[in-house]
Amino acid sequence: MLALARLGDNSRGLSVGGQGEWVSDSGIMAALVTVVAVVIALLALLVAGLLRTQAEILRSLHGLDIAPDAPDTPSRPAGTAVTRPEARVEPRPAPAIVGVTPSGDAASIAVVGTGRSTLVAFLTSTCTMCAEFWSAFSDATRYPVPGDARVVVVTKGEEAESSTRLRTVASAGIPVVMSSTAWDAYAAGFAPYFAYVDGSRGQIVGEGMATTWDDLVKMLERALADAGISAP
Repeated sequence: MLALARLGDNSRGLSVGGQGEWVSDSGIMAALVTVVAVVIALLALLVAGLLRTQAEILRSLHGLDIAPDAPDTPSRPAGTAVTRPEARVEPRPAPAIVGVTPSGDAASIAVVGTGRSTLVAFLTSTCTMCAEFWSAFSDATRYPVPGDARVVVVTKGEEAESSTRLRTVASAGIPVVMSSTAWDAYAAGFAPYFAYVDGSRGQIVGEGMATTWDDLVKMLERALADAGISAP
């Protein structure tokens, strides 16, 4: 009878430690519910922390006026909004451009004392927005540069630019110099970037970023007007 009694009890609980102590099914379920509740509470705290962190990041980006998915370079598809740095307006000396051509020949182009102003265009062969300027510079009749300035294109040096690719995009008759040193000297931190050098003064009278040809023309016309230079 004792054996049958223990067998009957076993259908309602589990033996613990072999000492005749029994835990009912309801006790086990209560323990499991408690564990699940603790896990859910921890997950809720984790999700709340992640949402709070994301909100802080979005507020910081909004304060910087930068979209959360904005890349750190200006090479973006046409039509995409770009936060553009303000153009520099204070004239400063213009250094000569020294480097190599895409063919590997040494190049040194003076921009002072030439009797003519120079538009120094800092471009790359891979920048999406640069493509319009590579094309425009090949048609001076349709796309005249304000102030009748000549154009000199400066790319990064051989360590960062492909001379083979440059030879496919460069315009005939437009000097192209590969020179990371010139980028540093003109403080051109991105492309497309432009510096207008007044040859008679030997100074950069206008510089900044332009994403389209119309933007470039407007920027140069304002700079030349501020410098008192006529722009035919």
